[in-house]
Amino acid sequence: MKPHQAQARRGSGSFMLLAMLDTPFAQIAAALEEFARTAPDLAALERFAVEQIAGCLQAYNWVGFYWLDPGDPQVLELGVFAGAPTEHTRIPVSRGICGAAVALGETIVVDDVRADPRYLACSLETKAEIVVPIRANGRVVGEIDIDSHSAAAFGPADRAFLEACAASVGRFIERIVGGVEKPASLR
Repeated sequence: MKPHQAQARRGSGSFMLLAMLDTPFAQIAAALEEFARTAPDLAALERFAVEQIAGCLQAYNWVGFYWLDPGDPQVLELGVFAGAPTEHTRIPVSRGICGAAVALGETIVVDDVRADPRYLACSLETKAEIVVPIRANGRVVGEIDIDSHSAAAFGPADRAFLEACAASVGRFIERIVGGVEKPASLR
């Protein structure tokens, strides 16, 4: 199997796994996909996603979006979030788990943030983190970032769920602007 086939299969598997789940994950992902069809703008979609995810999933203690800065694509800017305030409102792509997810273009799951030297400490309570890139027209434009107060909080179902959410947001961006503008210009 060629590497690009393995990637495609992994992506398809995430949606297949999600479709088989009869959990809040599937319900939230379906609601987000439905709302994305009629959302007036990206900020409304961000708010809806954060409210749904943070409101329904108790182990997701911080839920937020980061977007590549249209003026400096080497920096992530904080978007809508729920949880404790963070001093990390701008993160260089070269720093942190958030920066690594964008730089690598891959979902990163960290079971123990204290053991990962990339972690930018936001809260003493955070034990685990998952960061999922958002793509529009084949390029990373932002990410969904989730922190948990429980170690090893994110498994394959969490990953599949959040990748489905990121894909819904990416399709919204493609549909609204055809991928020509950066997400920050939609807000």
